[in-house]
Parts: sequence; structure tokens; C-alpha cells
Amino acid sequence: MKNYFKDWNTFEKVWLLAFTLVNIYLFFAWHDSITGLVASISGMLCVVLTAKGRISSFYWGLINIFAYSWVAYQSAYWGEVQLNMLFFLPMTFVGIYYWNRNQRKDKRQADIKVRSLTATEKFGWILLSAIAIVIYGFFLKYLNGTLPFMDATTTILSIVATIMLNKRLTDQWLYWITVDVVTIIMWTYIFITKGTDVSMLVMWSAFLVNAVYGYYNWIKMERNQNGK
Repeated sequence: MKNYFKDWNTFEKVWLLAFTLVNIYLFFAWHDSITGLVASISGMLCVVLTAKGRISSFYWGLINIFAYSWVAYQSAYWGEVQLNMLFFLPMTFVGIYYWNRNQRKDKRQADIKVRSLTATEKFGWILLSAIAIVIYGFFLKYLNGTLPFMDATTTILSIVATIMLNKRLTDQWLYWITVDVVTIIMWTYIFITKGTDVSMLVMWSAFLVNAVYGYYNWIKMERNQNGK
């Protein structure tokens, strides 16, 4: 366990510890569910390790997928449930496979090599995402889901971001930032209307901070790998 945190900088250690302590406190203060706590902590470990370019992030992600899916199911966020169980779950194993195939020999900075999209590729992904969000939003509305178009936005953009994650693309973080902002709004709505799932609100707030840090760190990783 000592070696596990050996290459973590002070910010990463303090950030993870502070988040964990706040989550535990809120768990007892708001009498939140143990499933929500597990989802929140495992999810935080997953995204922090992803920001560091570590393959072990996928294993924590598996725990988060099952725990978060159950919490989302109880709140009728059908898009979130489908996203996690039908997409994130199988894509986790795809990610492990591709990241293992593209490992760096020098692991002082990250396990894998990263890169960015071209301008044309960026435009194509944005256009495709917008069309898919509209179509899926109407489908979730038909299912009487909670906040269907917001749910559709997080679902579609998460799919795109996960594909980019498996392809080791730095651009993924801009999608994750958008997903985090919209999801925070969704869980704030649940917290205000039902007074539950505060762990989910804290988790996604932490995800947002981590996504900003992840974007910064992957840009730095990419520049170092390209000798800039």
C-alpha cells in the first residue's frame, strides 16, 4: 500500500484524504446509504487514478459502476443506469485491454501514452454528440425518466468520453467536465426534492474538480511525451 501512493504529489494525497473525510462525515450527518458512500469513494479513486494515467483506475471503476447504478436506479435516472450497466461495464474491460497494449516503458509519469484529437475530429465528435443527445432525450422522456434531456446529455457525453478514454485522448476531460456540471445539477434536484443521496452530490462535485486537474495533468503528460 505504501508503494501505491509513492508517486502521488501532495495535492493528490490531500485532495483524496479531504474528500474521503468529508464524504464519511456527510454519510453520518445526513444518514445517507452505505451504497452511496461506496459509490462515492470508489468513484473518486477511479477518477484520480485516471487523471494520473494509471490502469488500476479501471478496477476501482468496476466497484463504482455497480454501486452507482443501484443509487441511480432508486432515483429513476434510467439513462445513468443504462449507461453504467450496458456501456461502462463492458467498456471497462476494453479499456484495460487497450491500456495494457499501450503502456509506457518509463512509468515515472503515467502508465500509458496520450494524445489529442485534430480540429476536424473534434468538430465531428461535437456534431455527433449533439444529434445523439436530442434523440436519446426524447426516448428517456417517453420512459418518464427524471430530467430526461439532462440525463441524455450526461449519458451520451459519458459514452463519448469513455471512448476517448480508451483511446487515451486528452480531449476526454472536456467532455467529463461537461458531464460533471450537468450531473451536479441533476443530483442537486434530487437532494432538494427528496433530501437524499448527498454522497452523489459530493462525489460529482469532486469529479468536477478532478476533471479540471485531469485535463491539466494530461496536457502536461502529452507535452512531456512529445518532448515539448
